[in-house]
This record gives sequence, structure tokens and C-alpha cells, in this order.
Amino acid sequence: MLPRTNLTDGRQTLLIDADDTLWENNVYFERAIANFISFLNHHEYSPDEVRQVLNDVERESIVTHGYGLHSFAHSLVRTFERLAVEPLTPALKETIHGFAYTITTHPMEIIRDVPETLAYLTARHFLILVTKGAHEEQAAKIERSGLKEYFAAIEIVAEKDESIYRGIVSQYALTAEVTWMVGNSPKSDINPALSAGLNAVFVPHGNTWILEHDLVTEPQSPSRLIVVENFRALRNHF
Repeated sequence: MLPRTNLTDGRQTLLIDADDTLWENNVYFERAIANFISFLNHHEYSPDEVRQVLNDVERESIVTHGYGLHSFAHSLVRTFERLAVEPLTPALKETIHGFAYTITTHPMEIIRDVPETLAYLTARHFLILVTKGAHEEQAAKIERSGLKEYFAAIEIVAEKDESIYRGIVSQYALTAEVTWMVGNSPKSDINPALSAGLNAVFVPHGNTWILEHDLVTEPQSPSRLIVVENFRALRNHF
């Protein structure tokens, strides 16, 4: 358990998101989706319309399959089944799965200034990595990233909602007044953390997954919200 944060010593707890906050993630999914849509080459639906169907299928898949590559591959197959005229053969299914699993071949791409900023922050505050998704996939990415050493604890969760944040606060005996959730997703990082009575730092990312888009809510006192231009800018606040 982390030492309880002290309101007088300046040390705070930063809960930090991983995908698209510490390293690039969604850009690889977008490339896979573009390749799938090109492969489908639908003669009635435009690429944007195919993407909308895929978005709807992904929302359904999350409920039954959670997050991660398995769920993504399932969504691509289901989208093909809904839109294609030809039947889904084993060979076609293998090809479609290939679009999803090529993501695993990409090397980790750490976002600019992240390691240096984490080194700066961990010397001053308590850092907990909080990421959602398939446990094995997320754990593997954390190991490959080389960033694990900067965190006092790691939480891999199936979903990020208000109850999850309240649970983390309870588990580590955190003081809400000096606990911040740092991330790029309004839906998963910012809004539920604020609802749980925590503070939040929004780090916008140009390729945030469309299903994570949401309006950033106004914090209710005493919660606070900071918006920064990039991860390095955390040094200006912590």
C-alpha cells in the first residue's frame, strides 16, 4: 500500500492512463480499420458509413468481449457479416483477423517526453498506472514500454467508471483532495474521476478512439480540472 498522502508535504497521487497518454495506441487500430474498409470495398456504403456500422458493432462487442484485440477482431468479422454480400469463409475470416492482429507487430511508440516527465514526477509524487483492457495485453505493453519502474503500483481494470476510481481510492487509502487522474479520454479518464470526487488532468490526443469521445464535464467543488497541451506540461503543475 502507498503511504497516505499528506496535505502539508506537497506530495500528491497521480493516477495515470496508459494507451494514448503514455504511448501511441489508437493510431494502429485506425490503420487496421482503414485496411479492413479498403478490403471490404463496399459498393453501396461509403467508407464513413462502413465505419459507423463498425462503431455500432464495437459498442456491442465491448459488452460481451470487453476491450482488446480479441474484441476488435470479433468486431471486424461481425461488421463483414453485416455488410458483405459474399459468405464468410474460413479464409476470409483469417484475412480479417489478420488486419486486427498486425497491431501486435508494431513496436511500442512512447509519446514524446513521457519518460523524462515520469522521472520528474515520480521523484515528487506517488504514481499509479491505471489502464483498462485485456489484462494480458495491457500487462505485456507495460513490460515492453520500459516505464514500469516509474510507478508505485499498477492497476489493470476491465472498465473505468466512477466505482473503479472509488475502489482505487479505498484500496490505497488515498486522499481525494490530492489525487488526480491523468489521461486523454473524457469518457474513461476525466469524467468518471471527477464524479468520484477526484481531480483530473486532461491531456488531449489527436487520435483518441471515437468511442472514448465525450464532453469534458465541469468539476464540482472541491474537485479540480486542469487541461494541458501535452504530457510534458504536467511539470508546470506538479
